[in-house]
Amino acid sequence: MKNGKPLALLVGVLVILAGTFYTVKHLRDQESQAVASYNTESPRVTDIVLKTLASGSVQPRQEILIKPQVSGIVRRVLVEAGDKVEAGDVLAEVMIVPDVAALSNAESRLARAKLSLDDAQTNHDRNAGLLERGALAPAEAQRTELALKQAREEVFAAEDNLRIVQEGVTARGGGNASNTLVKATVSGMVLEVPIKKGNSVIEANNFNEGTTIASVADMADLQFVGKIDESEVEKLHEGMPIRLTIGAIEGSQIPATLEHIAPKGVAEGGAIQFEIKAAVLLEDGQFLRAGYSATADVVLDERKEVLALSERLIQYDGRQPYVEVQLEENVYERRDVEVGLSDGLVTEVLSGVSESDLIKVWNQPRYE
Repeated sequence: MKNGKPLALLVGVLVILAGTFYTVKHLRDQESQAVASYNTESPRVTDIVLKTLASGSVQPRQEILIKPQVSGIVRRVLVEAGDKVEAGDVLAEVMIVPDVAALSNAESRLARAKLSLDDAQTNHDRNAGLLERGALAPAEAQRTELALKQAREEVFAAEDNLRIVQEGVTARGGGNASNTLVKATVSGMVLEVPIKKGNSVIEANNFNEGTTIASVADMADLQFVGKIDESEVEKLHEGMPIRLTIGAIEGSQIPATLEHIAPKGVAEGGAIQFEIKAAVLLEDGQFLRAGYSATADVVLDERKEVLALSERLIQYDGRQPYVEVQLEENVYERRDVEVGLSDGLVTEVLSGVSESDLIKVWNQPRYE
């Protein structure tokens, strides 16, 4: 009984091994009976374009921020976003809130000027009588007359200064020039008016850039501003054609010309990005809004009507590309090929195959 149990166990193990061997052999025999075949494709004549993408936005070449010349409160606003203006047009009017110290000094200056004028007038009248009687030299009378003219000019200047402090308006020269009127310095379209009637504004000075009354730009002169990766920047040069796709305009293809490549890159997201700028070429009557997001297709190289193969048909022996050409059913021949430009999907074939050849799709076998 003791020897019977190990013997039965040994027999069981041998039976299991024999069954496993038979099953594996049977499966291998079935697989060997299947015949592998491959799909084929032919080379085709097509255009190949190698390009890179740069994301950015469309911006006016020059956007001018209009600032007030005086501090105060906005009395009225004469324009709104979208209006077209010419240089010199009034955009807004500012009401001055006089500074107490400046107002006091201006009033004091005017009072002193009037006292000086009264004194100069008295001296002039007295010396005029003496001059008629011959009791005064003409040179002395001339000095008195000059002093009177200077006193009159000082009164006029003091009055003008007081008017500027109170109203921001000067009448010097017979005009009515006012620095409370905010005027456009360039012609173009008003893009933004960030202030409203009643807002307080500050003039530009050494310590403050001033409050922006409006921004004005020439919307016929636009440029694309974007970023491109350092791996592609050396393939670019000024004057290259670019095609812009505007995200907000479906099916848009707007031409542009590359005109600037930044000499210094900036680290963004772990990669170095270089800024590029391109002049947007608009047709007559075409209008783009400032700030549109855009994608630039930068054409690095292209081939027109060349023989090309899909990338999946080409194999490599080291650095030597080759394909397998079908001679008859399930019979293939290796042919070395010379390749040219590739866009990642198709590759230009310079030599090795013709348009009538059937090329094996080597990584897609099928069993029959």
